[in-house]
Amino acid sequence: MTIATPPTGTGELAKREARLAWGLLLPTVIVVSLVIILPLLAVFWISVKPVGLSDLRPVTPIVREAVRGSGENLRVEYRVRNSSRERPLSDVFFSDTIPEGASLLEIPELCELTGQTLSCTFGALEPAFSERLSIPMSYGGDPEELEDIAEASDPVVEGSGENVLTNFEFTADNFKRIFDSSQFLSVIWATTFYTVVGTIGALTVGLVAAMLLNKSFKGQGILRGLYLFPYVSPIIAVAFTWVTLLNPFSGSINALLLQMGVVTAPINFFGEQPLALISVTVFEIWRYFPLSFLFILARMQSIDTDMYEAADMDGASPFQKFWYLSVPQLLGILSVLFLLRFIWTFNKFDDIFLLTGGNAGTRTLTVNVYEQAFAVANIGAGAAVAVVVFVVLLFFSLLFLRYVSREEGM
Repeated sequence: MTIATPPTGTGELAKREARLAWGLLLPTVIVVSLVIILPLLAVFWISVKPVGLSDLRPVTPIVREAVRGSGENLRVEYRVRNSSRERPLSDVFFSDTIPEGASLLEIPELCELTGQTLSCTFGALEPAFSERLSIPMSYGGDPEELEDIAEASDPVVEGSGENVLTNFEFTADNFKRIFDSSQFLSVIWATTFYTVVGTIGALTVGLVAAMLLNKSFKGQGILRGLYLFPYVSPIIAVAFTWVTLLNPFSGSINALLLQMGVVTAPINFFGEQPLALISVTVFEIWRYFPLSFLFILARMQSIDTDMYEAADMDGASPFQKFWYLSVPQLLGILSVLFLLRFIWTFNKFDDIFLLTGGNAGTRTLTVNVYEQAFAVANIGAGAAVAVVVFVVLLFFSLLFLRYVSREEGM
């Protein structure tokens, strides 16, 4: 009996195929890596830079031209200023073409006139520099026509300034500012409560909903569609609806509670601590449990029913069947959902911002990024908070994947 042996070139062929596959995938891998890595590196870079909102635009000299007066008082004015209040400019120069028929009666010391071209050299400009040059002129035509001609052609401006985004000036003040803040601990507490309770709540409600709809009954499809409503509805619509319903002055919920005698005064659900944090967390659970519901229901329907039939024959109770049969089969999908929902909830901004604006103890780290970067106009501090968010999520993900996923065989 002859046993066929594989060709000797199989190993080399597999290596060539692997190299070919990687070669075909390499452009996609590079593009995706750049899309992910470059913004991340930019955030880390800005987090250690003294960058304000106004520093996002480069430091440049600005020259505005205007024609004022008429007759003997006719003059052309140039307003020269430094766009930055913190950074100086050097080698500032501008030139402008004087319209035909107009002549300058007096030339400032900083300027010179060559034909119809006016050139002015300012050199270095201090931060927040602003100066107005007023030059008398004569014009034989209509002054309004001259003004239109002057506004149609802007002066040519040159100048150089240090860009805070590209220089090598670094600082740790951004991180000191957020860690030394008196509100930092409250921000951490709000973020932790919102993320942990919101994630566990969404998974729990999704699990209960999946168990309810795991049996076939009339109207099952309609009920499943209704369960998806919170997740598929536009966030602006559902957030506005919640704010309107829970309004302490005109909300239907407060009116109903007062008429039933449950409360004696209206409840400010989104304006009082700690109720506001609890309310936005309940909103998070209500809005995002359908995602968990879909995945858990799909996994439940793929479980072999023979186990449950055998358990029924052995006299197992519903709780025993759930705990000893269903839960072990669902641990894998529950682990994945917990990781994803934790990351997404930790990064949530729009829900809280639309409901409370981050007030009444609901300012999470992501809301703090917005507050620092735009409300306070400190882009560097906002980037520093974003770095903290990234580090926390990276640490949690690595810890989760190392321990929890290993136990579940993921």
